[in-house]
Amino acid sequence: MTTTYPDIEELKTQAKRLRQAMNDRGTALTHTAALELIARQHGARDWNTLAALAAKPNASPKTQLFVGAHIRGRYLNQPFTGEILALSALPGGDLHKITIHFDEPVDVVTFESFSAFRQRVSAQIDADGVSPRKTSNGLPHLVLDL
Repeated sequence: MTTTYPDIEELKTQAKRLRQAMNDRGTALTHTAALELIARQHGARDWNTLAALAAKPNASPKTQLFVGAHIRGRYLNQPFTGEILALSALPGGDLHKITIHFDEPVDVVTFESFSAFRQRVSAQIDADGVSPRKTSNGLPHLVLDL
């Protein structure tokens, strides 16, 4: 689930309205206290945390994955585009098995004098489209651009 936040100016405006409403009802509230209450309302620990979250661009919706979808990403750190041939949930619900047919074969060997091309691969991915399995240098086997 992706949480979207209003921009900082809107959050400050909310705090100003809250402070004014509380003061109109006879409860003195500083602007700082109002900012902290707005942060809590949005689920943040404090105003600084909320301001940092609001400063980040809101994530765009993820690409839906389905059989036949055209996708792109990186396999063994090599860019690719391809089509999803199979997609299934694995027991436990956290991972999916995906089979991809690349538009162009991908060289899976980094050694200069040798090449090994793959055009169809199967891997496990999480909800973010990232494989939990990693290469020896710590990079995920498969990363989808969602």
